[in-house]
Amino acid sequence: MSQTANKYPLTFEPLDLGFTQLKNRIMMGSMHTGLEDMGEAGYQKMATYFAERAAGGVGMIMTGGIAPNPESIATAGFEDCDSSMLYREDQVGMHRLVTDAVKAADSECKMCMQILHPGALAATLNAVSPSGIRSRISPVTPREMTEEDIERTIADFANCAKLAQQAGYDGVEIIGSAGYLISTFLVEKTNKRTDQWGGSYANRMRLPIEVMKRVREAVGEEFIVVYRIAAMEMMEDGSSWDEVVTLGKEIEKVGATIISTHFTWHESPVPTIATRVPRAAFASVTGRLRKELNIPMITSNRINTPEIAEDVLNKGWADIVSMGRPMLADPEFVNKAATAREDEINTCIGCNQACLDHTFQGKRVSCLVNPRACYESEIEFSPTDKVKQIAVVGAGPAGLSFAIAAAQRGHKVTLFEASGEIGGHFNLAKIIPGKEEFHETIRYYNRQIELHNVELRLNTRVNSEDLKDFDEVVIATGIKPRIPGIDGIDHSNVFNYQEAILHPERIGKRVAIVGAGGIGFDVAELLSHAGVSASLDVDVFAREWGIDFNNHPRGGVQGVTPQVETSDRELYLLQRKDTRVGKTLGKSTGWAHKISLNRKGVNMMIGVQYEKVDDQGLHILHQDEIKVLEVDSVVICAGQESDNELYNTVSSQRDNVHLIGGAELATEVDAKRAIDQGFRLAASI
Repeated sequence: MSQTANKYPLTFEPLDLGFTQLKNRIMMGSMHTGLEDMGEAGYQKMATYFAERAAGGVGMIMTGGIAPNPESIATAGFEDCDSSMLYREDQVGMHRLVTDAVKAADSECKMCMQILHPGALAATLNAVSPSGIRSRISPVTPREMTEEDIERTIADFANCAKLAQQAGYDGVEIIGSAGYLISTFLVEKTNKRTDQWGGSYANRMRLPIEVMKRVREAVGEEFIVVYRIAAMEMMEDGSSWDEVVTLGKEIEKVGATIISTHFTWHESPVPTIATRVPRAAFASVTGRLRKELNIPMITSNRINTPEIAEDVLNKGWADIVSMGRPMLADPEFVNKAATAREDEINTCIGCNQACLDHTFQGKRVSCLVNPRACYESEIEFSPTDKVKQIAVVGAGPAGLSFAIAAAQRGHKVTLFEASGEIGGHFNLAKIIPGKEEFHETIRYYNRQIELHNVELRLNTRVNSEDLKDFDEVVIATGIKPRIPGIDGIDHSNVFNYQEAILHPERIGKRVAIVGAGGIGFDVAELLSHAGVSASLDVDVFAREWGIDFNNHPRGGVQGVTPQVETSDRELYLLQRKDTRVGKTLGKSTGWAHKISLNRKGVNMMIGVQYEKVDDQGLHILHQDEIKVLEVDSVVICAGQESDNELYNTVSSQRDNVHLIGGAELATEVDAKRAIDQGFRLAASI
């Protein structure tokens, strides 16, 4: 252990598994990236991606889910994609690309493969499940499995594990949670069988036990086999605590090396991984189960800093901490923690915009704060052979991304910012309850500015004359609120969203929010909020989402009524379009936003035409009827406009001027695009 690793002694303590050991207690958790679906070329990219994380110091890596047979493909559009599966020997070679690369990067890092059979959630018309019950989030009604199907599937799990061993993996993970096949056998709502695979819990848990037993027989004793258990499904009619413990003990008996806890089904109406979830919110459940078992346990979900990981281990809640998205955000996370460079970690902020949302859209995964993630072999990023003097105007996400990346390559960068702090719209986001993690990105950029000697000039407005001596000029002046042409828009009771977020105390008790995009939802979240932010307090979070961590009713939530503390404001969230409110929000987080605001009594209206604002309030046309919303404040969240006046002036006078971020395109507030664009430009100059 390095001297500085003593700051996190438990994190960097090896874990003895008997036949082998983990060099530390941090695992890179399973995430489907989309590279799995791209054939051999995808595996070559995946090899580089995983090798960087291995070199970054992580003790164990788990791949994204690999299907054990053709009926268990997880990604729509890839039903015939061999690389998404491992059930034939001729598929082993692609996986060897990954295992060889990881071992070359760090021979001590344990490389494991997750075996995923989605069951009713499979992206194929041949989907199967215990009772043929369709998931509400899938368009496909699965076929009810025969006993022959079940026996074949068990054999497929064992075969997949054996092939993974041949491919050079150190272990496999059997995922028995999340609403995938194995977990649907465990709960009565999806298992209505009357044969030996249904009915009593002893019968319902027969499948995971048989899978675990058969896998262990196939791979022998000296191979890591992780079982991912549904410790708390966060849904009505989930598993009882006694059932979870019983299953855990039986899985241990039949040969699991490690048990990993999972805390949701995809159908669950409780957020578990979004930024609105407190850090390590569910780790205590793992700790409770750990007391019942005798093998190491993994916990996960919203653990994104070394301090939180160490605290979880110190409390005895787990033996291993799984961090998936934090390794997307910063492949050097573990090495930085080991050398007391925590302030240099590019922290995952739980936004899900470029990772999970991309997965649900069938796109390749990346990371909002690290656009190089999953593109490591495609974006050339090497020291420059010609140092340039570069001016960057605007220290929002786009400007910061470019400035840091260009400075890392060796360019001399001067960063101009008109305000007194860096961050741009991130300084608004960090104020919203549930988005406090955005502080971390600003902290990261501030530190990178110091490390790479970027000359930062705050409170500085520049003109074309100020920029004439630079070799390259990058304009990242961002966006400004769009002001719609509504009669009375200059009324004293009208505020733009920036004013509302920065000064909520100026907003009245009856409020109309014009525009129900992401900014409108954020403003509604802020103005309807009261008390401590749920993202900062596990007890508040549990009350708001109806979770009982202490008594563990079925699924953790059965019979528990959510209790939400609200402000005394009456809010109207208005949308001009007739489409459902929140349609443009992220798929993995938008539903939670809508539930939260509904519980707080926010009135959502669609198909609204705005007539005028006067002393009476906001006059609207809704459902062919003129109405007056008697509000004392109107907050305008009607989109953005590019702030590109400086670019128009400078580009007309000189060459080598670049426009990026919202200043170039302001369809929405889009930090993902801005950071990606800034980084890619810096890599090319």
